Amino acid sequence: MKIYQSRLFEKKIKDFNSHQKKSLDDIIMAIAGNPNIGQEKKGDLRRVFIYKFKLQNQLYLLAYRFPDLETLELIMIGPHENYYRDLKNYLKNKA
Repeated sequence: MKIYQSRLFEKKIKDFNSHQKKSLDDIIMAIAGNPNIGQEKKGDLRRVFIYKFKLQNQLYLLAYRFPDLETLELIMIGPHENYYRDLKNYLKNKA
């Protein structure tokens, strides 16, 4: 399976330390192994999955989707505050 990162995702993980990046890699491998681990959204965010996890006692959300059967696209990661608003804006401007 090919895994791609959006520019927004890359920018967000630059601030992570090495321990956080290792935990994130484990989470990404879990998503690649079981694509239905996250919750599929509806409406404006249909075909986008959100996986919630804790990283150093803070809740993070990771948005991903599958453009085709062999590709995983990591769209955005961040804390819950204003997450869905920012995700909708990003996807609207990208389209």
